[in-house]
Order: sequence, then structure tokens, then C-alpha cells
Amino acid sequence: MFHDFTAQFWANTIDGVTVGSIYALVALGYTMVYGVLRLINFAHSEIFMIGTFGSLAVIQFVGFTGPYGGFALVGVLLLCLAGAMAASGGAAVVLERVAYRPLRKKGASRLAALISAIGASLFLQELFATVIIPKFFAPGRGRDMVGFTPPGEEQVRIMDKEVLFSIGSGDVRNDKLLIVVAALLMMVVLQMFVTRSKLGRGIRATAQDPETAVLLGVNIDRIVMTTFLIGGVMAGAAGFFFLIFYEVTNYFIGFILGIKAFTAAVLGGIGNIKGALLGGFTLGLVENYGASIFGSQWKDVIAFTILVVILMFRPSGILGESLQRARA
Repeated sequence: MFHDFTAQFWANTIDGVTVGSIYALVALGYTMVYGVLRLINFAHSEIFMIGTFGSLAVIQFVGFTGPYGGFALVGVLLLCLAGAMAASGGAAVVLERVAYRPLRKKGASRLAALISAIGASLFLQELFATVIIPKFFAPGRGRDMVGFTPPGEEQVRIMDKEVLFSIGSGDVRNDKLLIVVAALLMMVVLQMFVTRSKLGRGIRATAQDPETAVLLGVNIDRIVMTTFLIGGVMAGAAGFFFLIFYEVTNYFIGFILGIKAFTAAVLGGIGNIKGALLGGFTLGLVENYGASIFGSQWKDVIAFTILVVILMFRPSGILGESLQRARA
């Protein structure tokens, strides 16, 4: 058992950081919305799911002749990333306008907003399962998993997965390096946006004291919409990276991953942007290490056990500082 852990240490580390990057990007949606509204947006997992289909839509509707290479690959990757981010960002904005804003305007309780989030999550799942997937992505296949390969055709990929170099027993492939580097860059850009831009200052002011922010001229509706948009864009990017790594998706793909991303947000410190990154990496590493010791069937159990333990003994997370208390 422990021999497997040592033998696969570097392979598990590389995979853990890769998957952790995806967790971190999705966790940002939970973190941003919670920081501003003190709301856990449980429909965010479906925003991630929509991002995976946004990438597929670009490939299937524009035409797929991959795998690509060189500048063509860069162009296709950027186009698919833009499609995923646009789909998820747009869906997040619509979700805020339909499911949350009316409740907020009426002064509804957080419990009502939570129930609305769960209802929106189930609605989006069933919408894709019964309408979107059968009609646009996999006609006649119902709720099957779908990927880059159209039904009945030979397995193809958007990019060839090549080993660039090795660290111990772990191989660093081009897709894994792309995911980690891109996720880190997006985290840096988001951190700079929140700390240095005018909209970012508005987000932090609203998170700290919404009543005072209104008196100072901050448009709360605009700030909330921007917060959902940012979270949706990050979830869309995560959906694209997920599709590059696993090459399949479905209407329920966001359920377990969404809970894990929420675990990552809590682990790093809910409402903390840097905490989302730290929590994502930590969770990805721990569940991969645990799977090599106890078996892959325990991977989800390990992740959810971490959530319970963190909520019991350190509910503020590793870093603990939330967006409400961030310095202006």
C-alpha cells in the first residue's frame, strides 16, 4: 500500500496539481459570490458544466478536423476557451438575474436564495439532459457521456497529448502543463483586477459594507452582476480545461466536481481568492495521494471527509481572511 504511494508519488503530484487547478478555478465562483452576498451558489456546478458544452459547441458547430498543431492549435484552443467562458459567463449572469436578484430586491432570506440555487441547479441539469444534449450534441443518445468525437466516428482529440519531460515517475504532458500555467495566470489577473481596478474596489467595498458602498455611489446591482460574471468566466475556463484533460462531459459532470470545488474554497478560506488556489491544489494533492494509499474508489470519500473535518475544526479555512475583511 505505502509502496504504491512512494512509487507513484510524482505521478500523483503532477495529476493532483492539474486537477487542483480545475478545482481552484471553479472554487473562485463560490468565493466571489460568498464574499459579496454571503451566499453559497450551489448552481455554480452547472455553470461549470455549461462551460464544457460551450467548448464542444465551438468544435462541433465550426467543424472538427483535429488533432491540431502549431498556430492552428493555439487558435483552436483560444477559440474553445472563449466559447466556454462566454457560455458560462452568460449563464451565470442570467442565473443572477432570474434566480437571485428578485429575491434580493424583496429582501428574502438566505435560506430562500439557497433553495433557489438548488432549484436552478436541478433545472439546468434536466434541461441539458432532456433537451440540449439530445438535440444538439448527441442526437439519439439521450444521457450518454459526450466528447469531441461525434457518435459512431473514430476517437479523435483536439490536441495530441505528448510527454514534455518527466519528474521521477511522473510524466508532465503538454495538456497538464497548459492547465496549470493557464490557471495560475488567470488567478494572477483576477487578483490584480480585484485589488487594483475600480470595479474591484467596488466589489471589495460591497463585500465589506454594502450600505456604506451605496452611499458612496457604488451600483450594487452592477457589482453583483460583475461578481457572477467573473465567477462564471472562471468556471467556463475550468470547464474547457476539464474537457481537454478528460475529453468527456455530461449533464451531471458538475455535481461531484462542484462539491469538491466548494470543499477547496472552504479549505483555503471561503471568500479568499488566494485561498481558492491554495485549497484547490491542496485538495487535488490529498485526494490523489489518498487514492494511491487506500484505492481510487476512496477518492471522493477522502475529499468529502476533508470538508467535514475543516468545517468542524477550522471553518475559516487555512488562510481564513475573507473578501469582506480584505484591505482596500
